[in-house]
Amino acid sequence: MKNIFLSSLLFAAVTLSAQKKADSKKIQIVEASCGQCQFGLTGKGCDLAVKIGNQAYYVDGTSIDEHGDAHASDGFCEAIRTAQVTGKVVDNRFVATSFKLVDGTKK
Repeated sequence: MKNIFLSSLLFAAVTLSAQKKADSKKIQIVEASCGQCQFGLTGKGCDLAVKIGNQAYYVDGTSIDEHGDAHASDGFCEAIRTAQVTGKVVDNRFVATSFKLVDGTKK
């Protein structure tokens, strides 16, 4: 009986670990922009953020400057862009494992 319980517990732990890894690999289409300028987040400067559903999160794993001039007419401080991302929310921040802009702007 003890072995069955331990086997079940181990199976549950492996399954949960696999689900977490799969969630971080799931491709999502999100809004991306400057957290302060476009999404109203508090901060000390212009920083990249994504909006997933109705919630905006600052991004770790890439920066606002890695995607062109933030203050150009199609830059993150001036427009909301669409991005294809993978990653997960950790401690109220989106940790990106991939981040790719999709052509065109939303705003």
